[in-house]
Amino acid sequence: MLFFVGLGLGDAKDITVKGLEVVKKCKRVYLEAYTSILTVGKDALEEFYGREIILADRDMVETNSDEILSGAEEEDVAFLVVGDPFGATTHTDLVLRAKEKGLDYRVVHNASIMNACGCCGLQLYNFGETVSIVFWTDTWKPDSYYDKIKCNRDRNMHTLCLLDIKMKEQTIENLMKGRKIFEPPRFMTVKQASEQLLEIVENKRQEGDNSLAFTEDTVCVGLSRVGSDAQRIVSATLQEMTQIDLGEPLHSLIIPGEMHSLERDMLLQFAISDKTKNILSSICI
Repeated sequence: MLFFVGLGLGDAKDITVKGLEVVKKCKRVYLEAYTSILTVGKDALEEFYGREIILADRDMVETNSDEILSGAEEEDVAFLVVGDPFGATTHTDLVLRAKEKGLDYRVVHNASIMNACGCCGLQLYNFGETVSIVFWTDTWKPDSYYDKIKCNRDRNMHTLCLLDIKMKEQTIENLMKGRKIFEPPRFMTVKQASEQLLEIVENKRQEGDNSLAFTEDTVCVGLSRVGSDAQRIVSATLQEMTQIDLGEPLHSLIIPGEMHSLERDMLLQFAISDKTKNILSSICI
């Protein structure tokens, strides 16, 4: 049996009782190690779970999944995922590959940023499509997520922005030469995401766009380390967000749409400046 086990968002203790029971009985335990991270490392998980853990990087999960699935028809195998197992499409793909091999599977769910983002006070049923903001390079600056944010805002809905994570990435040179040399991990911050969004806004202005999805004065919500004891929540204008350091990863950004009075009042609790408070207080409910 193949078990997909969600680990939650904080540390080793965020696993559910059912999930821990599964981990303890499985013959092999893999930890998906590229779409998200906990605030603790592999050693802390092994100590708390009492089991050896095998790190599963993107290459193993996406191209060498047979290593994970091998023997799962005769013994129990656990695939651990930070957050909830179906917060990334890759894991759906692993389910399909398991079914192709005639393997049974079960899922143990847990908290995900997709629902835990409600900690800021914005109501989950008012969220539209979630977007991912990726790291730009000097020659590659995609902005398709802007259109999705605009669509959400046009429908008066909030947008959860998931920020890029780079794990075991290779330079073009090392990739072309087949050298297994990897760059250090990188985690996009709210500050970096806000800077990219403001650059997109400025580009839209230069193109003559008069119906911008948001501006420098749009109040946003910055989240970091949600689910941990070090969780932080701030509300600030997009311009102010470019000056805020929310500390260690992981970060997320929310661009609100139309707000209920309770949502506005919650964001006032997290406002970092009088300007943000005045903007929120002036919103007609």
